[in-house]
Amino acid sequence: MDPHLLRTFVSVARRASFSEAARDLGFPPSAVSRHIATLEADLRTPLLTRRPVAPTAAGARLLEHAGPLLHRLDAARADVERLAGAATARLTLGASPPAMTPRVAAALAEVRRAHPGVRTAVRLLGRDEIPAAMATGQLDLGLTDGLTAPGDPLPLPDLGPLSTLPIAEGALVVPLPLGHPLTRRLGLRLTDLAVPRWRWLDAPDAAVPLRHLRAAGATDGFRAALRYEGTDVRALLTLVAAGHGLTLLPHSATKGAPGIVAIPLISPRLVHRVELLHGTPLDDPAADFAELVAGMVAGLAAGKGTGTGGHRYE
Repeated sequence: MDPHLLRTFVSVARRASFSEAARDLGFPPSAVSRHIATLEADLRTPLLTRRPVAPTAAGARLLEHAGPLLHRLDAARADVERLAGAATARLTLGASPPAMTPRVAAALAEVRRAHPGVRTAVRLLGRDEIPAAMATGQLDLGLTDGLTAPGDPLPLPDLGPLSTLPIAEGALVVPLPLGHPLTRRLGLRLTDLAVPRWRWLDAPDAAVPLRHLRAAGATDGFRAALRYEGTDVRALLTLVAAGHGLTLLPHSATKGAPGIVAIPLISPRLVHRVELLHGTPLDDPAADFAELVAGMVAGLAAGKGTGTGGHRYE
């Protein structure tokens, strides 16, 4: 199966348009049509209906396979180019917003001082985008976060040889507007919150996604009142303070936020975990950054043990 044809198919299927896919890919529409026809002939089945443009049953199944396959091809190219020395002197760090902690910022400052000639960039991305951007060489290092049991690693898609380093585990809280009935509680359980009375903000890139809450609570609750499509945690907290809905955040992200009261999540026993994603081998300055962060984590773990409630490194 020709990967060039597969990329064309994915673009047409996702855009639901041959002409828009042609613009995205920089091909004439006739070339896009030829690519799809060639792929359908190779697989001996129609993959797309034409009016409207939509995947057939076979096309939908191919689309499920296509994303991981193309990511692995991009990852292989990026890996070989790194080993061949094709990479430029740069450090591009991708991070989900809750993963950008003061400790991470301090480590980045030290690396920049040690490597003044290296082009450094920080990109805030949705947590689901970071592993793919790492695998395809768009990022040198990635910081991602999520909901997990204490000590458990975050789940990662199979996108190539990526390694992880735990950076932090900390308490989760529900930020509430002043005067909210739940502010009288000392702690909250997920079962208390998965009821129609409490509406939620669906903020998958800035807070714990509602789908993760539903999985953790084994419930279809947590109804969204408003979808927040952004990465700015402070803007999200402004919506919470105005009464638009509830969300779940690491405690560190709510410190100093005006107009809210942060109530700890006490059941089930879950933590907010931050991990550093990196490839192998690591070149400078990415290796220096990983070493600095690892040293900070080791020092905190040795000095504090598990800390209050079993949360480490926070």
